[in-house]
Amino acid sequence: MHLVDLRSDTVTRPTAAMWDAMRRAPLGDDVLGDEPTVTELERRLAAMLAKEAALFVPSGTMANQLAIRCHCESGDEIVAHRDSHIIHYETGAPAALSGCMIHPLDGESGLFTPEAVLASRRSRATYAPRPSLLVVENTHNRGGGTIWSLERFHAVAHAARSLEMRVHVDGARLWNACVAAGYAPAEFARHADTVSVCFSKGLGCPVGSALAGPADVIDRARRFRKMFGGGMRQSGLLAAAALHALDHHVDRIAEDHRHAIRLATGASTCRGISLAIAPDHTPTNMVFLHIDPTICTAQELSDRIARQGVHALALDPQRLRLVTHLDITTAGIDHAVEAIRSALG
Repeated sequence: MHLVDLRSDTVTRPTAAMWDAMRRAPLGDDVLGDEPTVTELERRLAAMLAKEAALFVPSGTMANQLAIRCHCESGDEIVAHRDSHIIHYETGAPAALSGCMIHPLDGESGLFTPEAVLASRRSRATYAPRPSLLVVENTHNRGGGTIWSLERFHAVAHAARSLEMRVHVDGARLWNACVAAGYAPAEFARHADTVSVCFSKGLGCPVGSALAGPADVIDRARRFRKMFGGGMRQSGLLAAAALHALDHHVDRIAEDHRHAIRLATGASTCRGISLAIAPDHTPTNMVFLHIDPTICTAQELSDRIARQGVHALALDPQRLRLVTHLDITTAGIDHAVEAIRSALG
């Protein structure tokens, strides 16, 4: 049975051309500082984001946690949307690795306002935690792959600056946001101190993320990367995949977005399914299906469609997430829609 794996855009396999690029990559030892392919990737990424330096790391979680460790002191407070990745999917790392607490903000679809940031203001009294970092996630995963506009992000960043906070962007799917919204990575990153990006999601690489920012912050992050166990040796193999993806896989992300609209449109006609976002307004490569509880749970629907070769993730009792990516074809999307329709009766 042909598998249509919509659990995440992390499930992709390297293309033949990406494998070739990995095999041809000149290699060194990144911990010893002589990995030429990693150095080239870091140089190129820093230029793309208009930052002084960048650091290649194994995962998006490590990139975010390095930013937090570099910007914050133990006992500080991080301000972020309550549905942020750093809260739900990073195993309590801000507390464990940096000794920080999180002040959660409300906001529709993972986005919040400058007013919400300003309302997080704390007393400067010695008994209060110090808000030191604002984290913005673009695209926002649990919000449905939603996109921050330049204007809205710049406004919340300005509000954070007025409270003497630094700004970090969790840009695991920043490439999706840029393709969908039509802005350049540097345009969005301009008002951020640091930006993390991921190569193993929309760009289809097997492994790898990066953190970009001021040179002194990245030097500090390099030390913490080693402390956290993230120093890699012949990591040019992975960096070569990322360089290939930057050349060949960015523009094609638009196809994933078209597939997501097709999937949302088809699924919305199935019995017992509703969508928080209208199908033709599906922002990027994620589709969230809300399932009528009188019919089944999200996990039950996931199990039913898995028997037809379609894999998806149940995020909540009644919410199923499906994510398009470069391994998904139009035929795969149509098969997924029919599997959902059949499973719901």
